[in-house]
Amino acid sequence: MFAVMKTGGKQYKVQAGDKLRVEKLAAEAGETVQFNEILMLGGDSATVGAPLVEGAAVQATVVDQVKGEKLIHFVKRRRKHSSKRKKGHRQQLTLIEITEVLAKGGDKTGVKAAVGAGSVAGVAVAAAAAKPAKKAKKAEAPKAEAPKAEKPKAKKAEAAPAPAAEAGADDLKQLSGVGPALEKKLHAAGVTTFAQIAAWGADDIVAMDEKLSFKGRIEREGWVDQAKKIVEG
Repeated sequence: MFAVMKTGGKQYKVQAGDKLRVEKLAAEAGETVQFNEILMLGGDSATVGAPLVEGAAVQATVVDQVKGEKLIHFVKRRRKHSSKRKKGHRQQLTLIEITEVLAKGGDKTGVKAAVGAGSVAGVAVAAAAAKPAKKAKKAEAPKAEAPKAEKPKAKKAEAAPAPAAEAGADDLKQLSGVGPALEKKLHAAGVTTFAQIAAWGADDIVAMDEKLSFKGRIEREGWVDQAKKIVEG
C-alpha cells in the first residue's frame, strides 16, 4: 500500500521502508511522528480524499536533521555602477523513514503529529502546552480593571480682544496716508496725539522712519505741517 501525503507545502508518494527528506520538523532523531494530511491511498483499490482521506495517516521515524544542497543566488546590475550581490543558502530538512501506512484509525493512535519547526500552528500548540495552568488561573480570577482617570480637557485659548484706542487719543487717520493699520502702529510707538507729531524735529522724524519703516513717508505726506494746522485749528 502506498499513500500520497502532504507536508511542508509539498506532496510525497510514500510506502513502508521509504526514506526521504522533508521540510524541517519539530522533532528529535529517534522520535516517531505521524502525518495526518493524506490526499490519496493506493493498493488493491485507490481512495482519493476530498480533499483528505478521513482516518488515514502515515507514521515515520525521524532519522536526522540535515541540510540540503547549497544554492547560490547571484545578482549583477550592469547599469547600477556594476553593483553585485551574492548569497548562499542551505535549506534545513529532516530525514525520515516511513514505518507504516494506516488506512484507518490514524486519529486514534496518539502518535505525535508531524509539525514544521517554523509553522504558526506548531508554535501555538507548544505555547498552549507550556502554560495551561497560567491560562486557567486568568480565566478563574480575572483582574478588575481600574477606572481610567479622565484627562482634564485643555481649554481652548480664548481670542485676545483687540486693543482699544487709548483714552484721549486723537484721530490720527485725519493725516494724509494714515489708515487704521498705520494708526495702530503709531499708537504702539507711543504716538497718540497731533501735538506730539507737531513737535517732531528732524531727528525725531528720522528715528520714527527707522522705527516704523516709513521710508520717508512722514516728510512726503507733510505730517508735521498737517498736525500743526490741526492743533492751531
